[in-house]
Amino acid sequence: MGRSQQSFNKKENEKKKRKKKLDKEKKREERQSGPEKGKSLDDMIAYVDEHGNITDTPPDPAERKKNEIELDDIMINVPKKEELEEVDKVRLGTITFFNDSKGYGFIKDLNTQESIFVHINGLIDQVKEGNKVSFETERGHKGLNAIKVKLEK
Repeated sequence: MGRSQQSFNKKENEKKKRKKKLDKEKKREERQSGPEKGKSLDDMIAYVDEHGNITDTPPDPAERKKNEIELDDIMINVPKKEELEEVDKVRLGTITFFNDSKGYGFIKDLNTQESIFVHINGLIDQVKEGNKVSFETERGHKGLNAIKVKLEK
């Protein structure tokens, strides 16, 4: 007698395929004979009222309020940024750290106590740690950078 060519695993896979095929046929038959067959487009449409609620009744155009909009109120472009008052750009601070070999350091602002990066290219005078300086700031890639750094007398 010869052994069966089908293993247990193969038999299980075939059973699963047959069951899947039967389930698919049942679903197809249910869809074709189901109550949803024959629904009109109007039955499937939903409307949104003025409060954002979903309803099945269409809005009445006679009751709809129309808001009059002035043409001058419509903005097509980005409004210009209002000019801010020119604040004293020169700030005072103390050099908290400066590395001459690498060419950068940090200044601690006396008013805001924030630490501001300074590069050797932004220096006017030679500085070292502990010096009081005046400087201006500009926006850099990672935050504020000090420029035009001068020693205070």
